[in-house]
Amino acid sequence: MLEKIDELLAEVNRFTSSNKDEIEQFRIRFSGKKGILNDIFAQFKEVANEHKKEVGQKINALKQAVETKFEELKNATASTIIVEKEDLTRPGFPAALGTRHPINLVKNRIIEIFKSIGFAVADGPEIEDDWHNFTALNLPEYHPARDMQDTFFIETNPDVLLRTHTSSVQIRYLEQHQPPVRILSPGRVFRNEAISSRSHCIFHQIEGLYIDENVSFADLKQTIQFFTTELFGKSKIRMRPSYFPFTEPSAEVDVYWGLNSETDYRITKGTGWLEIMGCGMVDPAVLKNVNIDADKYSGYAFGMGIERIVMLLYQMSDIRMFFENDKRMLDQFVSL
Repeated sequence: MLEKIDELLAEVNRFTSSNKDEIEQFRIRFSGKKGILNDIFAQFKEVANEHKKEVGQKINALKQAVETKFEELKNATASTIIVEKEDLTRPGFPAALGTRHPINLVKNRIIEIFKSIGFAVADGPEIEDDWHNFTALNLPEYHPARDMQDTFFIETNPDVLLRTHTSSVQIRYLEQHQPPVRILSPGRVFRNEAISSRSHCIFHQIEGLYIDENVSFADLKQTIQFFTTELFGKSKIRMRPSYFPFTEPSAEVDVYWGLNSETDYRITKGTGWLEIMGCGMVDPAVLKNVNIDADKYSGYAFGMGIERIVMLLYQMSDIRMFFENDKRMLDQFVSL
């Protein structure tokens, strides 16, 4: 074994190169996981006790020689700098254009529209407690929205959950601010729903809230009228009575899409009308829950699913496309 080590030591001392790949192969051959040094160390256990000291010193000398040789050659190669003359007029490498996600494009457009009439943006946590997500919004304990079939609960007693709407942001904001209040609350929400072409367990909402003195349903309708004209270019709307626990009276908003094409017939089911959002006057119980004088102040709230608006604007038929990260779909929005 001593003779073999001496031969390897001589080989290490003779080795020279200025090629980075050759130097790296030298290191791997001797010091790699399956290299010569590991093999020798494995054989060392079989050496007789009376020879272990001498053999061990030789192995350490070989290991040190390998490390020294590698560092010398590596440093010598690094210090050799070759300066090449470059053609500065040569065209650069083409870079692929990125794009904003269609959900962000539409969300930003909606925010821009409402900011133009005085709304500010408010944000809040996606993991919520019972008070902000349910109780303060006039959703009692027996309300079906609290059922495990609709809500992702993280803990119980006390309840901690993934928010089911961004209305929780409005409660948090009202706890810290007194009227007048005019805010938008965009963000992700979570509901325990079956995933299909029309529904998903994760989606995006944007909700609005306006509270001040003498706010009426007429103010709400005019605001929605302005929004639909700006976003869709369509000003004809209708408001159908509906029910939401946190607003009274409440309404679903339809915009008249028209029947000018076969697509229009398909998406409006032949009626020409398309539902886009829900809205209503803030229930006095909600105001009382955040210590706002319901006799002095009134307000309205509205909310919509951003995915639904995107699907209408860009004629997309499957909500799952927003979550698949398919570059072919995203590339369609590069120029927008």
